[in-house]
Amino acid sequence: MRMRILNVLTGVTALSLAQAALTIDSLARDIQRVEAIREIKDTTKQFAQLAQYGRFNEMADQFSNNATLRWGPNSTATGPSGIEKWLRADAGKMDGLQPGSLNTWILENPLVSLSVDGLTAKGRWNGLRFAGDGVGKTRIEGGVYENSYMMVGEEWKIERLGYHPLYAGPYVGGWRNVGGDLPLVPYHFTPERTGVPVPEPVGEAPVTMASVEDLEKRVERMNDEDEVRNLQHAYGYYVDRRMWSDVVDLFVSNSTAKIDGLGTYAGSSGVRQAMEKRDGPEGLTQGFLNDRPIFDTIVEVLPGGQEAIARGLEVGMLGNANVHVGTWEFSVFRNRFVKDNGVWKMKELDITPLVAANYSTGWGLSGQTQISKEAPPFLNITSRSSYTQEQNKSEKIIDLADLKRRLIRSAAFDGAENESAAYGYYLDDLQCNEMGAIFAAKGHKASPFAGWFQTPKGIADACYAVWGNQPATRVRSSISFHWRPQPVILISQDGRSATLRARLLQPSTSKTSAGSFNGAMYHDQVVLEDGKWKLWSITIDEFYWQSKDWVGGWAAAIPRNSSAPNPTGNTKIKPNVTLHDVGDREAGFEGGDGRYIAWPEIQRMWFAYRNPVSGRVPEHYWPGCVPCHFKTEWNLTSNGYQEPLDGP
Repeated sequence: MRMRILNVLTGVTALSLAQAALTIDSLARDIQRVEAIREIKDTTKQFAQLAQYGRFNEMADQFSNNATLRWGPNSTATGPSGIEKWLRADAGKMDGLQPGSLNTWILENPLVSLSVDGLTAKGRWNGLRFAGDGVGKTRIEGGVYENSYMMVGEEWKIERLGYHPLYAGPYVGGWRNVGGDLPLVPYHFTPERTGVPVPEPVGEAPVTMASVEDLEKRVERMNDEDEVRNLQHAYGYYVDRRMWSDVVDLFVSNSTAKIDGLGTYAGSSGVRQAMEKRDGPEGLTQGFLNDRPIFDTIVEVLPGGQEAIARGLEVGMLGNANVHVGTWEFSVFRNRFVKDNGVWKMKELDITPLVAANYSTGWGLSGQTQISKEAPPFLNITSRSSYTQEQNKSEKIIDLADLKRRLIRSAAFDGAENESAAYGYYLDDLQCNEMGAIFAAKGHKASPFAGWFQTPKGIADACYAVWGNQPATRVRSSISFHWRPQPVILISQDGRSATLRARLLQPSTSKTSAGSFNGAMYHDQVVLEDGKWKLWSITIDEFYWQSKDWVGGWAAAIPRNSSAPNPTGNTKIKPNVTLHDVGDREAGFEGGDGRYIAWPEIQRMWFAYRNPVSGRVPEHYWPGCVPCHFKTEWNLTSNGYQEPLDGP
C-alpha cells in the first residue's frame, strides 16, 4: 500500500490542524478526538431513548462505576446500581412500561467540550420530560443539564449527570417555575471555548496500530453520518409543511413506509400514500399545524458503508385551529438509508407511535390512545473506532492532507452545533456580552421585528437596548427558552464555513402563570475565525405558530382581524439592515413589508437549500445569508470563505 503525506496544510482550523507536520499518528489522534464528541452526544441521546421504554438498567449502564446523578439541589444517587434504583423510584408508574404510561425524555441542544487530554469532557443540554401513568397522573419537567463524561476502556460514560430543574407541573394546569425566581445555571464554558469543541492536544501523538485505510473508513463514516443526519432532519421539515413531493424525492424507488397502527406501503406512491393517510393532503391550509419536531437523532453507519440507520424521537404538535382541536403524538422512528450511486437516500421509513392524546385532556385519564409498546432496536453507539471494511489490497493512493480536510468537515459539523447551542443558552439568560462574543468580527444577527446588527459589539448593544443590562447573578421571574433542535448543517468543501437551519422551539415559563410553546425557524451561517467557530449570520423567522395559552394551546388561536393595522415592529433600535431592506424575503413577518400574517394563517416557509437528493428548488428559496442579498459585502465569499453547496 502506498500513501502520500503532505507536510504543510493550508488554512487554519480548531482541531489540532495548525501543526506543520502531518503523520498517520497525528491524524489517528485527531480522528479519535472528533469521534469522542460524537460518542459523548450519542451516549446522552441513548440515555434519553432508553427512558421511553423503561430500560432503567441500560440507562444506568451509561454511567461510570463511581458516577453521580444529581437531580436538583436535594436528590443524589451514586454508582450504576444506585442510579438505576433512583430512576425506577422517580418514574414510578410513569415508566413507559405500564399500560398507557408515557416516559419521554428529551435531551437536546448539546454543547460539548473535550478536555485537552481527550479523556474527559463536559456537556450542557436542554431537557424536557413528558410523563404519565395512564390512569390520571401526569407531569412535565424542564431544565438544564450540566454533565461530565469520562473515557472508560474504549467507551464514553457519564461521570456526573447534573440536572437543574427550572419548570415543572402536571398536564392539567400546566408547569410553572420550580422554586419561584430562577437563577442562572452556571456554564462550563466561556464564549472563547464554545467554538473549540476539540482543543489542541499536547505532546507527540501516540503510535497508532490503525492502517491508513482504517482511518479513511472512520473519516468516511463520520462524513456519512453527517449526510444521513441532515437527510433525516430535512425529511422532518418537509413533513411539517406536508411537502410530500419533496418527501418522496428523498426515497429510493423500491422503498417502504411503515407506520404502526396505519399500515405498510411500498414504492414512491406508497410513501406518498402513507404521508397523506397520516397527515393529510399536500400543503398546509389556514389553521392546520403539522409540526413533528425531531429530537435525539442517533445515526449508525453499518459495516460496508452503504447502509445506515437513524433512530430518534418525534413529538407531534398537531392541530386544527379552525375547530380548536389539538393533538399530541409521541413516536419513535428507526429509518434505514442506503447509498445509491454515492448519494444517501431513504430506504425504509419505520415509525412506532407510542401515545396519541387530545390536547385538551392530555395523556392522563381520557383522550389517550396507546398504540405500541414494542421497542424498535436500539443502535450501536460505541463502534466508530473499530469501524473497518475489508482491507483494500489495491495500490490506492490515499492523500493524508485530503483525508484531514474531510475530517475537518465533520469536525465543522460539531463546531457549528456547539455555536448554535451557545447562542440559545446565552440568549435564554440575556447575557448580551457573551452572546455578542460568539459572533465573528463581521458577524451579524437579526434582532426580532427590526433587522440585522453587525459586529459583536453592535449585537451586544442591540441586546442591551432591548433587554437592559442583566447581571450574571440576577434571578428571573420568567424565561422564554431558545431551543434549536433538528439542525441541517451544510459544510463547505474546505470545512471553514457552514450554513445551518434549525427550528426554534420555544417553551416559556413563569412563576405566576402556566408556560406554553411557540414555533419559528432559524436560517444561519457559521465560520472558522482565528481557529474558533463563530456565528456569521443569524436570521429568525418568527412566529410560524404560537400558543394562545397553556389551556388552549396552539389550536386555540383566533384569526387576526383583517382590517387591523400591521404591528410596527421594534422601532426602538436602528439596525444596519432593516427587515424592509430585504423586501419580499421578510414580507408578512412582523416588522417586514406587506400585510402581517399571524397564526392561524399560514406564513410562507423559506429554505436556504434545495432538496438534498433531487435538487428540487423549494417554492420559497433564499440561499446564503438572508441580509446578504441586500448587503453583498456581508456574504461569505466577499470575506474569504466558501459558500457551502446548497444541494446535490
